[in-house]
Amino acid sequence: MKSQYFIAILFATSLYWMYLLYEPFLMGMTIAALLAISTASINHYFEQLFSSRLLAAIMSSLLLAILFFAPLGYFLATLTIKLNHLEPNTLRNIELYINGFITNPPEFLLFLKPYLSEPVKSIDINSVTANALHVAAKIGTFSAGFVKNAFLVIVFYFFALYNGAHIVAFLKRVVQMSVEDSTLLARELSAVMSVVFYSIIATAMLEGALFGIAISYMGYNGILFGIMYGFASLLPVIGGILMWLPFMIYELSMGHTANAVFIALYSIIVISIIADTFVKPLIIKEINHKLLKENDAKLNELVIFFAIIAGLATFGFWGMILGPAITAFFLAILKLFEARTQECETKNQL
Repeated sequence: MKSQYFIAILFATSLYWMYLLYEPFLMGMTIAALLAISTASINHYFEQLFSSRLLAAIMSSLLLAILFFAPLGYFLATLTIKLNHLEPNTLRNIELYINGFITNPPEFLLFLKPYLSEPVKSIDINSVTANALHVAAKIGTFSAGFVKNAFLVIVFYFFALYNGAHIVAFLKRVVQMSVEDSTLLARELSAVMSVVFYSIIATAMLEGALFGIAISYMGYNGILFGIMYGFASLLPVIGGILMWLPFMIYELSMGHTANAVFIALYSIIVISIIADTFVKPLIIKEINHKLLKENDAKLNELVIFFAIIAGLATFGFWGMILGPAITAFFLAILKLFEARTQECETKNQL
């Protein structure tokens, strides 16, 4: 047996056992690496500011934990507490209002009555309450797991930033990829991930803040529901509706018609139309302009939109990062094939 074959067998065997060993952490390591790529510009700024790679990695990790994971942790913990203290009378009032609304709807909605009567009859408030408690238990379990995963992501993220240059240089030597190819892959992936990450953070914070401020004036926890709306806004079209529609129904069930009309109109006009339709594209355009150089790939927003949707559907929460990353990597590979094909054609013509 040739020595090359023997080394290849040893490598394949060790790779298999490495996969078994680190399989529980692969998702966290992948997310951390992608986040490190997305926020490389921030880490570079900290390196210049502190003249220390270690301090830069620490500051970047703290910033990520504060901006990204702290709101999620607060949301999950608060939601678990709220669901555990949910009173059946609250659900009963909502059920009575919905039943009354369907039994005697406004004249312009009379055509919906035959379609809504049967589904409402099948609703059992006791089962809804039991399911709410079950959901609370599930969320509590998920919260504990999320805290653990978030901690691991932050740790992997720190090491990815601190040792990123050495890791990339080592991989280039192992793979033996040309400088042009590796530069193209790195530029394409970094450009897409940076724009996607900063766009998600900026738009979620904007829409969450707008909703949180409005809902706080109605006596609700503006921080909690602002965070909820911010993450719900990641779901195009239906994300905002999932937040303001329950508030409208609840306010109507409590007899607060003015509040219900306000939250519906405010969410539709101010957030969905003005912020989401007009302000959000300006934010993305500005981020594109700031982050992408002239020689970088210009981002196709439609491709990124479907990549986020597909990622969320396939991988869940982390899909909003994995979807665009997978798509960007695939498109970069296609560009490499295109470049190699052009080189071959040029050589054949000569």
